[in-house]
Formats: sequence, structure tokens, C-alpha cells
Amino acid sequence: MGSAYEDPMFWLFPVGGTLVSVGSFLIWALPLTLIAWLDPPALRVHRIQRRLPPEPGRMVRRGLLVWALNNALLFGLMVLAWPVLRGISGVHGGPPPAAWIIALQVVAFIYLDDFLYYFMHRGLHRQRWLWRHVHLWHHRTKTPWAIAAHDMHPVEFIATACLMLVGPLVVGCHVLVLWIWIAFRQLEAAEGHCGYAFPLSLTRLLPGSDGALHHDFHHAQLGGNFAGFLSHVDRWFGTWSKGYADRRRKG
Repeated sequence: MGSAYEDPMFWLFPVGGTLVSVGSFLIWALPLTLIAWLDPPALRVHRIQRRLPPEPGRMVRRGLLVWALNNALLFGLMVLAWPVLRGISGVHGGPPPAAWIIALQVVAFIYLDDFLYYFMHRGLHRQRWLWRHVHLWHHRTKTPWAIAAHDMHPVEFIATACLMLVGPLVVGCHVLVLWIWIAFRQLEAAEGHCGYAFPLSLTRLLPGSDGALHHDFHHAQLGGNFAGFLSHVDRWFGTWSKGYADRRRKG
């Protein structure tokens, strides 16, 4: 078992992956939270909800605290599980693949993760015990800011992280691809809760993505829009939030 921790991949996967996750989330979430807090008049046209959080300072403090605790717990579990994870993981180092392979794999991970997340998220709403004891935690915030993206029960946080790793583990990608995917997933989380539908967002380049609008509607309505970002999954299963089709047509 000790040899697993001597493997250089230990420092690249659980340690490096955690650092990329923590660093990229702060890079995305802090500026977006500052924008929401300052509420600049020039950007109000892009604000999704008219109402503001009732206690913004408390939401920011709680979001940072829960985010830090969840990441510490996840990292500890990954370290403990590393001997098993290393045995089933084909994630590797060495020379990085061609740019087109990196792009193809990251895009594949985005769509796979969003599809899998839909079913987990819908289950958290439909199963009464999971809703009351796990997912309701995240829905304390109806008008979210980016820093609140990971303000959730540790069980949900760990389950979301596990879903994120399905694609990389199945494909056995290069660790660089894993890092890029983790950074993009943190962008999705931060933007999805930022409260603004920016038309030039990087995520809007993805077919089927409505940017932050999709998940913000989910928080406002407490139902529907179960996919993370990609509205076509909810369209397939008839689970768009109430009023979302009309709001979506307005752009």
C-alpha cells in the first residue's frame, strides 16, 4: 500500500487535482461574487433575478467556510482511497496528447458529467429523505452568488466530485486533461451561481448551454432544470422549470 503513495501520480492526481480545484474555484468565484456584491448599474441588464440575497455577508462567510470544509473532507477521503483509486485509474503522466485530443476529451467529460448529474440531482429532489436531509442544505440560497456554489451537504459535495471523475477514470486521460476539466467544472459551478447571464460567457459556446440562466432558475423555482448547465437534457425529459421556456426565448 505504501508504494501507492510513493507513486508520482499521487502528487499529480489527488494533491495536484485538489490544488487545481481550489485555486480555479477562487479565481472564478471571487471576482463574480464581488461583481454581485457591488451590483454595478452597467451590468444590471444581465442580472437574472431582481431580488438580492437577504444577508449577503452571511452567505459569503458561510459559503467560504463550507467550501473549505468540504474540500478538506474530500481531499482526506481521496488520500485514504488512493491505493484503490490508483489501481482502477488509467490517469497518467508523460508527454501530453495533441491539442485536439485534449479538447475532445474535455468536451466529452462536460457532456457526460452534465448527463449523469441530471439523474443524481433529480433524485435528490424526488427522494424525500435525501431532499430534507441532504439537498435542502444547498437550497437555503434562492438568490445565489458564485461563492455559494459549494455551500452544500458534504454527501452531495463528494457525490458531485465522484461524478466529475467518471469520465477521466473511464477514459484514462492524461493528468493535464484532468486538470483542465477540473478547472472548467469549477467555472461551471461558479458561473451557475453567479446571478448574471453574461452573453460572452465561455460556457455559452457549448451547444445546449444557457450559461448561468439554467441553474439560477432552478434555485429560484426550487425544482426543474436538474441538469447542471445543458438545457437539452431537461428538454428531453420534460423537466424545464416553470417559466423557463419563456425566459429562455427572451435571451
